[in-house]
Amino acid sequence: MPSITRRRTVNVGRPTSAEADILAATQRLLINGANFTELGVQQISAEAGVARSTFYNHFRDKIDLLMRLATELMSSSFDVTSAWEPSQGVDRLAEVFVQVVRVYREHAAVRRALAEVAAYDATVRDFWGKELDHFTAWTLRVLRAEQEAGRTPAGVDPVSATRLIVMGGERALVDHVTAGDPGHDAAFARELALTWWHGVYRRPADQRS
Repeated sequence: MPSITRRRTVNVGRPTSAEADILAATQRLLINGANFTELGVQQISAEAGVARSTFYNHFRDKIDLLMRLATELMSSSFDVTSAWEPSQGVDRLAEVFVQVVRVYREHAAVRRALAEVAAYDATVRDFWGKELDHFTAWTLRVLRAEQEAGRTPAGVDPVSATRLIVMGGERALVDHVTAGDPGHDAAFARELALTWWHGVYRRPADQRS
């Protein structure tokens, strides 16, 4: 198997038919319980119905493939989340989180594979950290704008608050889709929205300092 320690550039453009088949096949194998580390390129290629050489025409190695799958997860999540603005209120934020939970459920096997590989591969850890940086930068920008407008208390530390709600929220999402009841997705999404809204964006006056 090619080295998994070299930094890769993830292709985020529209996939070709073969690329799409390989991505879909890998996700199917993961959903069916395959361990990503033990999953071979030949097995992936056979599941996708393509030659092994075709795999390497589109992906440098399995890590390149995993990061491409992870990019789809994070791009979908970010597109949904970044469409929300504080002026839309907490109820709309709860609806947004319902959509995010749905994305995480769809890609739960990929997220599990990321955690598996990140435990021993620094390239994947670095890649995943940079993917989360998009959420961090967006949240920090929105939170600071709300502070400047006087809607979020000046006593909120935007950097610390952003880390708490982004990193904590992502881990809570993973835990929920891994162990939570799908029938509770709406309740979970609302609690997450209320935590963001009342804990940070609209913190009560007596909690400003």
